[in-house]
Amino acid sequence: MPDRIVVLDGYTLTPAKPGQADPANEPRWDALAELGELTVYDRTLSGEVVKRAAGASIVLTNKTPLPADVIQQLPDLKYIGVLATGVNVVDLSAARTAGIVVTNVPGYSGDAVAQHVFALLLELTNKVAAHDRAVHDGAWAGCEDFSFTLGPITELAGKTLGIFGAGDIGRRVAKIGHALGMDILVSSRTQRDMGVPARWTDVDGLFKQADVVTLHAPLTDETKHLVNAMRLSTMKASAYLINTARGPLIDEVALADALKSGEIAGAAVDVLSTEPPTADNPLLTAPRCIITPHNAWAAVEARQRLMRIATENVRAFIDGHPTNQVNQL
Repeated sequence: MPDRIVVLDGYTLTPAKPGQADPANEPRWDALAELGELTVYDRTLSGEVVKRAAGASIVLTNKTPLPADVIQQLPDLKYIGVLATGVNVVDLSAARTAGIVVTNVPGYSGDAVAQHVFALLLELTNKVAAHDRAVHDGAWAGCEDFSFTLGPITELAGKTLGIFGAGDIGRRVAKIGHALGMDILVSSRTQRDMGVPARWTDVDGLFKQADVVTLHAPLTDETKHLVNAMRLSTMKASAYLINTARGPLIDEVALADALKSGEIAGAAVDVLSTEPPTADNPLLTAPRCIITPHNAWAAVEARQRLMRIATENVRAFIDGHPTNQVNQL
């Protein structure tokens, strides 16, 4: 009898269901469907998980939590595949106790996220969207001169790019920054070859020296609110802050205050402390703050890669040799 496979929240990976037509190049569930009896749900509320996953030996989730009390109600469950790199949505201890293999998908979005970092940074420095809006609103047609700017445009060459976290994405960001002529400054628990010339410093030195600080670290007790009022106060008034890692790395109230007071020049984030954000999130009304909706990972190519690795993870588990396992049984 084939394994019953349930995907709890497949919509952000791909809106298409197995066998349905989908836009060109969108990832498909068809290869996963060949491995068992597959059901894909767009979204699953916490109170629906047990009912939907009942009888399934394989469950895949992206952001739908699988806490201990849910895992304990799924006696047939043998495998949890997280459709992302971070696995904090799964109670790993409860999974281990139940003998459930948990895997993730590492490294699928490194190029996409690094590209997004510079999309955010270039928007801060060149104000492309603001100038485009101004032109379409008639500002150029009504201008006396051949050219105008809405504020200073900043050249990145010669500026110091401060990278917190020297993992895969941090190293990719370093290479792009170096190609743009930036000096690379890094802070990380472990020093490693960045692939380009780089200087190393502690976290406080990073915030003091960098013209741009970009965050590439996981959320831990040590990194929560890494960006706080004290560190923001040490940054250059001309400096920018970028976050494509995890929202809680930043004390959002402190960042909003720093932007309002002009303590730093601007910020751009792809992640927030609560997602979707609450209406009272202070960054939504902070000046010079660009926010994108946690889509740095979502390039078509990255999602194709995610689908392929997630499917390979399931196949490897069925074959008896799990890959990308994050818990030891």
